[in-house]
Amino acid sequence: MAKRRTTPKRPSTTARSDGPAAEDYPRPAVAVDLIIFTIVDADLKVIVVKRKEPPFEGGWALPGGFVRVGEGSDDQGEDLDEAALRELTEETGLPRGSVFLEQLYTFGKSGRDPRMRVISVAYYALVRPDLAPFVHAGGDVSEARWFSVEGLDRSILAFDHAEILETALTRLRGKIDYSTIAFELVPETFTIAELRAVLEVAKGERYDPGNFRRRFHRMLDEKIIEKAPGKRVTASKPAAVYRFARDRAPETIVPERRKPTTSKPERPRSARRKRATTRKR
Repeated sequence: MAKRRTTPKRPSTTARSDGPAAEDYPRPAVAVDLIIFTIVDADLKVIVVKRKEPPFEGGWALPGGFVRVGEGSDDQGEDLDEAALRELTEETGLPRGSVFLEQLYTFGKSGRDPRMRVISVAYYALVRPDLAPFVHAGGDVSEARWFSVEGLDRSILAFDHAEILETALTRLRGKIDYSTIAFELVPETFTIAELRAVLEVAKGERYDPGNFRRRFHRMLDEKIIEKAPGKRVTASKPAAVYRFARDRAPETIVPERRKPTTSKPERPRSARRKRATTRKR
């Protein structure tokens, strides 16, 4: 985690011919927070870490830390994305570039951090289930653990991290229907039933098996999904396995919803009156 900055200077009251300098203005600290999801055993999970340092020492929080800032105009420190990638690696042990990462939202409510004014830029990450067991604590945390999103008591989270988690969950469930992010929540190969189960868990609602199977075969025809070598042993019979064709990005990977039927537009009253008058003549 980056070093704590000194107390910002108050604005100068002395006028300058070339205008005020940047250091004359109070500056808040900037942090990044990470919401890291995976799906294991048909359960949507999120990483929560135990803090080593105050505030909330010994409490649970989302992974994150301060953005590193340089000492002058020639060295202004790291970018936001770079800070998020660094914190992801430091606090979870996951190698850089191994997971999906996207900026979520900025949280800047006054008083959200008891130490000082802190603005946090949140990112959410998606981890394939085969990588989830490799997560381990690092940086300034003593423990990193996967919690079930459904069973997690939001009141144990430090700062405003309960609000950040809910915002990330809403974003994930809103995008699962029309984007390619589901690629990041399934293993490299999967069966039809496994893909449907993952999407149902992520979305929080069930899909009709028949409709989903038809949509799945359309994705095969469109070469969005391709058959993979081998089969998956199941309780009934071996099932075919598939994988996403990474060079094809589907617009949607769930069954298409039926479009509402529309009736013919109603004829304007003036036209109906004119037509009726013509018939009388």
